[in-house]
Amino acid sequence: MKRVTGIGGIFFLAKDPAALQAWYRRHLGIDVQSWGGTSFPWTDAAGNPMPGSTVWSIGAAASEPFAPGRASFMVNYRVDDLAALLKALRDEGCDVLEKTDDSEYGQFGWVIDPEGNKVELWQPPEGQ
Repeated sequence: MKRVTGIGGIFFLAKDPAALQAWYRRHLGIDVQSWGGTSFPWTDAAGNPMPGSTVWSIGAAASEPFAPGRASFMVNYRVDDLAALLKALRDEGCDVLEKTDDSEYGQFGWVIDPEGNKVELWQPPEGQ
């Protein structure tokens, strides 16, 4: 079974999300959208579009979307078979959260790494 197949997104928190988003927009040229982030479409070596994208987003530090993790960031990893991977992680003694999410954006599950960071595992919808 494949485990992680790529990075689906990088999410981090800021004390002043609007100011930090503006800084990234101005100084690094990131096209930050009204929802607080952007989506980088994937391309092959020749620059041709490929299925998939990587999301980058800044949220408010006042919220706690990464709990019970303690970090101000969370990496979202793409996986092929979320249910099988979560089972394997549980069998290996990892701290897998019971909650999962199934939405139009795909299936999500979470594991806490040994440093206390919440890691998001994402199985994209078919065709992505």
